[in-house]
Amino acid sequence: MGEDGDTEAKQPIALIVGAGDYIGAAIAKRFARGGFTVCVGRRNGDKLAPLIADIEADGGTAHGYGMDARDEESVTDVFARIEADVGPIEIVIFNVGGNVKFPLRDTTARVFRKVWEMACFAGFLCGREAANYMVPRGRGSIFFTGATASLRGGAGFSAFAAGKSGLRALAQSMARELGPQNIHVAHLVIDAGVDTAFVRDRWSKQGVDPDTMAPDSLMNPTSVAEAYWALYNQPRDGWTFEMDIRPYGETW
Repeated sequence: MGEDGDTEAKQPIALIVGAGDYIGAAIAKRFARGGFTVCVGRRNGDKLAPLIADIEADGGTAHGYGMDARDEESVTDVFARIEADVGPIEIVIFNVGGNVKFPLRDTTARVFRKVWEMACFAGFLCGREAANYMVPRGRGSIFFTGATASLRGGAGFSAFAAGKSGLRALAQSMARELGPQNIHVAHLVIDAGVDTAFVRDRWSKQGVDPDTMAPDSLMNPTSVAEAYWALYNQPRDGWTFEMDIRPYGETW
C-alpha cells in the first residue's frame, strides 16, 4: 500500500447514507474536515461526483457509492465493500428523507409505503448492518436524522409522520440494546425548515419569498453537521440519545 493508502487506513471511517446536496453533503464535509475518510451513499450515485470533488479539493478523502437504502442487498453490499476495501466503519449517519405532503384522502398506498420504506425501513436496514460490524468490535456510532414529524403528526403529513416516528422508535430500541455494548445510537430531531432548494420551493409556492425572511429563519445545513459532530464527540459517560435543534425564531 502506498503512502496515501497508509494515511487513509489510519483515518476513522464515516458512512453517510442519504448524502444529498445539502444536509448530507454538509455532514460529509464536516467529518472529512475532522479527519475522517468519508464514504457517501445515495440512490443516484453519479450525483456524488461534485461532493467528492469538493472534499478532495479541501484535502479530504471520500468514496462514493450508488445505494438504494430501501433494498437489503444494496445495503449489505455497500457495507461489505467499505469494510473490505476502505476499512472498519466508525460511524454511520442515516440521513434519508421522504418529506412529502398529501391530504390523507389523496395519499395512495404506494406513496405511504414508499415513504415508510425511505424514512423507517431503510433506517432499520442500515442500523442493523452497522450493528453487525460494530458490535463484534465493541465500538461505533449510529445516528439517525429525524424531523418535527418524528414527534407529532401534522395535517397532510400522515405518511411522513408514520415513517419518521417509526424511525425514532427504532433508534430508541437500538440505543437501549446497543448502548451497553459501547455503541452510541442517537436521534437528531431537526425541528425546522432547512435551507435547501426543496424547502425554498415549498415556501415560494405558499407565497413567501425565502430571501425576504429574517436572517437565520431557515437552518443552515452546516448547523446540522455541527450537531452531529458534537454528538460524535460526546464522552460515553454522557451520551445523548436525542437532540432537538431549531432556529432561534422557531415557535414550538
